[in-house]
Amino acid sequence: MADFGEILRSVGEFGLFQKLVLFALCSPCIILPFDFGSLLFIQSDPDRHCHTDWILRVAPNLTGEERLNLTVPRDPGGSLSRCLMFVPVDRNLDSIREFGLNETVQCQDGWEYDRSVYQATIVTDFNLVCDKANLVAVGQMVLMAGVLTGSLLFGPFAESFGRKRATQISLVLLVLGTVIGGLSPNFPVYLVSLFVEGAGAGGFRVNCVVLATEWIGMNKRSLGACLSQIFNAVGNCVLAGTIYFIRDWRLAQFIFVAPMVLVMTYIWFIPESARWLLDRGRTEEVKQLILKAAAINKRTVPESLLEKIAAKRTVKKGGIRVLIQSAVLKKYFLAIALAWFSINLSCFCLLFNIGSFGLDIFLTQLMFGLTELPAYILCIWLLEVLGRKYSLMSTLLLGGSLCIMVLAVPRDQAIPVTALVLTGRFFLLWGASICNVYIQELFPTSVRQTALGLASVVTRTAGLLAPLLNLASVYHWSAPTAVFSGITLLSGTLVSLLPETRGTELPDSTPEAEARRAGPPHLQMAPKPLPTAAIISCVA
Repeated sequence: MADFGEILRSVGEFGLFQKLVLFALCSPCIILPFDFGSLLFIQSDPDRHCHTDWILRVAPNLTGEERLNLTVPRDPGGSLSRCLMFVPVDRNLDSIREFGLNETVQCQDGWEYDRSVYQATIVTDFNLVCDKANLVAVGQMVLMAGVLTGSLLFGPFAESFGRKRATQISLVLLVLGTVIGGLSPNFPVYLVSLFVEGAGAGGFRVNCVVLATEWIGMNKRSLGACLSQIFNAVGNCVLAGTIYFIRDWRLAQFIFVAPMVLVMTYIWFIPESARWLLDRGRTEEVKQLILKAAAINKRTVPESLLEKIAAKRTVKKGGIRVLIQSAVLKKYFLAIALAWFSINLSCFCLLFNIGSFGLDIFLTQLMFGLTELPAYILCIWLLEVLGRKYSLMSTLLLGGSLCIMVLAVPRDQAIPVTALVLTGRFFLLWGASICNVYIQELFPTSVRQTALGLASVVTRTAGLLAPLLNLASVYHWSAPTAVFSGITLLSGTLVSLLPETRGTELPDSTPEAEARRAGPPHLQMAPKPLPTAAIISCVA
């Protein structure tokens, strides 16, 4: 039976065929950050006051300022109350002015919001203020629960029914959830839309990268895994600009769904992973795909190689059972999953807290996107220079250290705080991109998608816990930062348990993956020293 690495070398490891597949699968990642748009671009406590038009029935000629002075109490600081109003009374205007109103009550007829920043957000549309303000965090948790569920379902689903089918169904859920969100008449329906949208996003992300990477040779594998992250960073920049000009979350939902519909028109023509087909024993389909890929790459496949591809093989059973039975694979999984968990916990705590760094929220989001781009671009190159293991260890330790340094800066110093957050997030996102490559190279084909799916469940659990961890700031403002930074530093040290995988073929069997445990010389490659020119360019 032909080794798939041999097949790829004959067909072309990164020809036109692979580039088309990679671009088609990674370009939708520009859209994925938009799923967080309705939750990120909000004012959790917008300027507002109770709706008190009841007094206009008594005195219809009152000015707006007079109406508020008579019907809305003032806080100890002298500003109008955001959550209280005076109890309506059946008295004439002169009596109200002479004796005033004393008894207060929660706003009864809604609020009047300051719409100078946003025309409409979920906060203003669903009145998520005062005693309902914590429901914003509930929305964040429901979205992350959907992403977690999508990762949990579509990882094993892809092992049984294919990477292609899992990617297609995920995209349909993503479109459906986005449309339902834009049409939501109330907050419960909006929560349902967030869950569906999150499930689609989680399933798509966990499958599209593997589907693309399994068609690419080892020399360009890191590019395949990192390109989706680069498109995601571009999406974050586009998201900041789109919301800046739109300022209406419902209109933004429908604008976001338009490119998703475009993707749905071609996603059905994406080829299935030949590695997965081989693993399932569907060799005739593999043969047809190999011939198609060779034709597009303008390569000729030797007849002898086609005969090896067509040879019968036993279908390998994989999934969670293989992962559990192998002590080596379990160790790999726990180390890489904790690393990815710590990165996501840190990044989502920072992301959901984006409005509290002291700078303009649009500028901060734009900088978040712009700092991601060099992280992912550098990752493609340095993964091949430094290797996976040392790259991941250094990014985790540096990112965690920079985040915890935020605690040493006065909270009112917006620029230093934002600079530390952006730099720490830069290294953490770099680490996330490494995890995306590393986890695929650690596990065999029969369990690769399951390992990635389960790791995604762990990382999405981090996203689910991030809003809860941010709520711990009510006890002390430093608590969230101390927790996620500490976990990141711990995970960075545990990466030392993993083998180096740079310059190796993807393992097709459990024995191949476990063989790296002992550290054979040809697999445990020491990192190459950085050339002088590269060091100078990095410093510059």
